[in-house]
Amino acid sequence: MMPEFDYIKCPLNKYTFSVKNIREWVEKYCEGKTLNLFAGKTELNIDEVRNDLDPEALSDYNLDALEFVKSWHGGMFDTILLDPPYALRKSMEMYKGIRCSPFKQLKDELSNILKPNGIVITFGYHSVSMGIKRGYKAERICLFSHGGAIHDTIATIERFNKGN
Repeated sequence: MMPEFDYIKCPLNKYTFSVKNIREWVEKYCEGKTLNLFAGKTELNIDEVRNDLDPEALSDYNLDALEFVKSWHGGMFDTILLDPPYALRKSMEMYKGIRCSPFKQLKDELSNILKPNGIVITFGYHSVSMGIKRGYKAERICLFSHGGAIHDTIATIERFNKGN
C-alpha cells in the first residue's frame, strides 16, 4: 500500500512548528505520549516530552538527542517527533557551534524507546528516514511548499512494526 500524500503551501521559519499549517498538521497526526526530540521554541497542543540541546528552547530536557534517547527511563513513547537541523551548517547555526548527534546512530536507537506500532514523524529534505531495514513503513508523506527558490520541507510518518 502506498503512503497517503499531503501538499501544503506555507512560509518557512527556522522554528518549523511556529508555522501554523505545519503545527496543525503535526498535532493532527501525533498519537499519545510524544517525544519531541528537537523541540525548539514552539510548544505543541499534544502530550509531549520536550528535549532540545539549546538551553533557551522551551524544553523539559537540554540533552544531545542521542544522549537523551540512551538515558531515557520514563517509559515508551507512542510517537517520536524528529525535526533536527537538516544539515551540518544548520546544526552549527541552531546550536551555536555545537554539533548534533550523528543522525544514523540516533535513528538506530529510537526503537528502544518507541512502543510497537508507534510512529516516527520526521522533518527534512528526504521522504525516507527510518526505513524498512529498521522495521518501519511509511504511512503518510507531506510536502510543505515554501515557494520560490526555497527548499521544500518533507515530513514522513513511519510506523514501527517490531519484528518485521
